[in-house]
Amino acid sequence: MANRFVSPKKLLKTSLRPLNSASPSSITAVSPLNLDEKPTSPLSNSIINLDDTKSLFSSHSTTKLLRSAINLHAAAADPAVDLGTWVMNSKLMDTGLLRGVIRHTFFEQFCAGENPAEACRKVGEIWDSGLRGMLNYALEHAGDNESCDRNLDGFLRTVEAAKSLPPSSVSCVVVKVTAICPVGLLKRVSDLLRWEYKNESFQLPWKLDTLPIFSDSSPFYHTPRKPDPLTPEEEQNLCLAHQRLQKVCEKCLEANVPMVIDAEDTCVQPSIDYFTYSTAIRYNKDDNSIVYGTIQSYLKDARERLHLASSAAEKMGVPMGFKLVRGAYMSSERKLAASLGVESPIHDTIDQTHASFNDCAFFMLDKAANGSGAVVLATHNFESGTKAAAKARELGIEKEKQKLQFAQLYGMADALSFGLRNAGFQVSKYMPFGPVELVMPYLLRRAEENKGLLSASTLDRQLLRKELKRRLKAAIV
Repeated sequence: MANRFVSPKKLLKTSLRPLNSASPSSITAVSPLNLDEKPTSPLSNSIINLDDTKSLFSSHSTTKLLRSAINLHAAAADPAVDLGTWVMNSKLMDTGLLRGVIRHTFFEQFCAGENPAEACRKVGEIWDSGLRGMLNYALEHAGDNESCDRNLDGFLRTVEAAKSLPPSSVSCVVVKVTAICPVGLLKRVSDLLRWEYKNESFQLPWKLDTLPIFSDSSPFYHTPRKPDPLTPEEEQNLCLAHQRLQKVCEKCLEANVPMVIDAEDTCVQPSIDYFTYSTAIRYNKDDNSIVYGTIQSYLKDARERLHLASSAAEKMGVPMGFKLVRGAYMSSERKLAASLGVESPIHDTIDQTHASFNDCAFFMLDKAANGSGAVVLATHNFESGTKAAAKARELGIEKEKQKLQFAQLYGMADALSFGLRNAGFQVSKYMPFGPVELVMPYLLRRAEENKGLLSASTLDRQLLRKELKRRLKAAIV
């Protein structure tokens, strides 16, 4: 049995700093595929050079550029996304024709294939262009131990496949705890962890050593009353889930490939953090961050939780790695909070989210520079990428040290990926794969997220158009 070993309030007093101010650049929208539209990037003179599109997209064929431009413009149009989401949720997906359409459009744009072999071929392609791959067997939300065991086999095969690729071409293997532990059990464990945090006399006999999971600003409305203790069967299933995650971790150690554990919605995130931190304490040794957690900066408590967990890990001598993201459950989180009549756990404005991400990034860059942590900065925001790149260069974080890498989703933000690559940083692409029908939850979430993401920022699509126009002129001349 292990209780919280450090007071979050004490850590907060010594570790928090003011937020850095950051506001996104305002970029005027343009008509789809208007090749005469000139990009309006205020970042052209920054550390990331976006002016030279020939250099940015040198590894992309014209066919691939055109396909990406079409798919990204469609993903930015609300009617197209709404229609696609309805189709993917309907029985029409049972027909071979529509499955084929989805596979050769949305699926091919954002996914690396249906199996490890296809995904590894895509990793080889981006490795040739100077990028690395984050292999993600994109299954989630298992309901029972049988499906968890099947998913475990998929994760193990993913790590095994990574061993066949050139060294360093795979930056990590991504694992979703919801795929190897029944979701119902994750909700139960999250409830019990929340109740324990609010009631220090409450004991959890099955609890392993962990890092701080909550701050006082974390959302607790998911657990309005004292939950029942885990049954013997639930405790056994929890043990089995721990064993599955440990098997993946040991396989990653054998392959010398880090394991990144993805974040999900706040209903189950406490239990995911518990799995992550207890595993990291066991396996992260000797300055080797084999286990990375994920912090979603759109959450109001993200900054405090990152400071608490990182500071506690440092005191324990655990080299903790984190992936920083903005977050992908905005709609569902706000709907749940509204239905319960409570404040949303997500920042009220996009400016606040940008500020939160930038502050968390700077905090982890300081840690990486001092040798006590590692970070994956997963961002599509050009300003955040530029700020972080400048800070990393100022701190002297070298590419060879493996303490910092940037990441973007496969099929998106290629200009930022190649711009960071050209500036001398390690850059990875988050590469989900799996059978079309099984990765549908990921595709649907991407569709929902992209409605806001791609309609709010047009810079990446403008750069695609600029390069297509340049190639068209060159072909005519």
